[in-house]
Amino acid sequence: MMYQVKRALISVSDKTGVVEFARALSEMGIEILSTGGTRRKLDEGGVPVKAVEDYTGFPEIMDHRVVTLHPKVHGGLLALRDKPSHMQEAEELGIDMIDMVVVNLYPFQQTVARDGVTIAEAVENIDIGGPTMLRSAAKNHKYVTVICSPGYYDEVIAEMKANHGAVSDQTRLRLALETFAHTGQYDAAIVSYLSEQEQTSDNFPKYYAPWFVKRGSDLRYGENPHQQAAVYVGLTANEPGLAAAEQLHGDKELSFNNYLDLTAAMEAARDFDEPTAIIIKPLNPCGAASADTLAEAFTNAWTADPISAFGSVLGFNREVDADLAELIFNSDHLQEVVAPRYREQSGDYDSTIIAAFVEAIIAPGYTDDALEILKGKSKNMRVLVQPDFAPPSRVNDFDIKRIPGGIVAQTPDARSVNRADLRVVTRKQPTPRQVASLLFADRVAKHVKSNTIVLVHGKTLVGCGAGQMSRVDSAIIAARKAGNRARGACLASDAMFPARDGLDAAAKTGAVAIIQPGGSKRDDEVIAAADEHGIAMLLTGMRHFWH
Repeated sequence: MMYQVKRALISVSDKTGVVEFARALSEMGIEILSTGGTRRKLDEGGVPVKAVEDYTGFPEIMDHRVVTLHPKVHGGLLALRDKPSHMQEAEELGIDMIDMVVVNLYPFQQTVARDGVTIAEAVENIDIGGPTMLRSAAKNHKYVTVICSPGYYDEVIAEMKANHGAVSDQTRLRLALETFAHTGQYDAAIVSYLSEQEQTSDNFPKYYAPWFVKRGSDLRYGENPHQQAAVYVGLTANEPGLAAAEQLHGDKELSFNNYLDLTAAMEAARDFDEPTAIIIKPLNPCGAASADTLAEAFTNAWTADPISAFGSVLGFNREVDADLAELIFNSDHLQEVVAPRYREQSGDYDSTIIAAFVEAIIAPGYTDDALEILKGKSKNMRVLVQPDFAPPSRVNDFDIKRIPGGIVAQTPDARSVNRADLRVVTRKQPTPRQVASLLFADRVAKHVKSNTIVLVHGKTLVGCGAGQMSRVDSAIIAARKAGNRARGACLASDAMFPARDGLDAAAKTGAVAIIQPGGSKRDDEVIAAADEHGIAMLLTGMRHFWH
């Protein structure tokens, strides 16, 4: 049903476009009520406007803290137009109907985001009258149109002009939903801020109001084709992240699994300072390398395990250039360079290396030439860009996992081992080159599902054992993946060796240097085993479980 708007109340903090919007309403014969700065803005713009205090007969009081909190305002918003007793009561009390509310709120989130803001400043920017009007109007959306953002002005005016000043049921319902989402997000921000002010002994607030999320797009399917899925964008997250990445190419929509793999690729790639290529399949790196150029890094990473790389997701921590783009999804490069190098280095001449198929790519940018090259590779390969690839603020978001009935939350695993963290505990000393390799290996292991053993040469992954119940099994798998390359490799374990059997398994891989957190009750036994094998071992004191 269409309800014609005859009276509108406008009171906005963000005055973008408000004069033009109000003028369009006035030209349709709609009476406008307003307050404070908004009223002055409309008056200066030549829009006929009536002060709310003249309508209510009650002045603005307490430094503008109490303006619209009045029965004539909320009665005019909440009255049921088709209920005779409501309309009779309104007439007796001199309450006129208000058919539209246009309100946006004090900038609380922007205020608390400023450095050095005081609690008093923050509290003063908690809007009371605005959310109250919005909620009253949204509750009564059967009759009242509510607008909480300048972004809706044009479409509402267009609909009203097409319908003699009326707004449809569907539009009023949609705007009410947007309004409740807006006030809910606003309240969540207040809860989060005040919880942070409460003194606690750790980083976790008493109440955690996770960022409101808004449905972004539907996904092809969930983890399996019979499951439906969608992606939601965080409205107040500390980084735009993958949910806000732009898809530059690819006919197919992303799937649930694509998003998880792209997340793993992005998280791993942005953890490195040098030009780095990450190949994910699935969730775990089957290829990882740092080098002087991304093209070199990618070729090295692809050589690690070209068998598993079929149907993978790629992550790069630099702008993709034409040299790299030529290599991606390039079956000639796979068969003529990558495969021969892999077979010669690993000794694996039996496994089938299928093709150079790539599902998706994520990077902070692409040159124009690179993007044109990639678009010509495959219509189905998804190419995503996120220019704000690794903002420092990302460490402020909790890592959240859902459990039945709630969530578990933790601070992100944002730290990485550096040279200052290392402690050599064996008689055998690592060479400087081995130390660099071990640091690279430790950083790769951080992004592999536990239990984890990785083997590297230089700054290239050559063997990965992921997600096993036993660290011994992970070592066996890593060595099998590496083949001949295991000999002389550097090895990283994401967690301690609880007993020497794990160290013995690591030694059997052929590794000559090991990096691990330490912390086992049997560290002495493990160190003695490393000495027996003549292996250099470094302890970091930093575990990197990833479940």
